[in-house]
Amino acid sequence: MAIHYHCRHCGVKLGTLEAFSVDSERLGLHTLSDEERQDMITYNSQGDIQIKSICEDCQESLEKNPQYYQNDFLIH
Repeated sequence: MAIHYHCRHCGVKLGTLEAFSVDSERLGLHTLSDEERQDMITYNSQGDIQIKSICEDCQESLEKNPQYYQNDFLIH
C-alpha cells in the first residue's frame, strides 16, 4: 500500500509514502472532519490512498489572489 499526495488545485504530485502499516494519527488525518475526509481522501483499486493537499505554488497564488478560491483548478 502506498499513500500518494497530489495538489487539489493543479494536480501536481507532491510525494508518495510507501508503507505497509500507516497510523492515521501519525499522518494527522484524525484531525479532519468527516466531510474533509470524504473530500480529501480516496482509495484506488490496488488499495493505495490518494490524498488531496496543496502545493506551495498554489498556496502562494491563493494568498496573493483570494478570489482564486472560486476556481476548481489553478494553472501557474
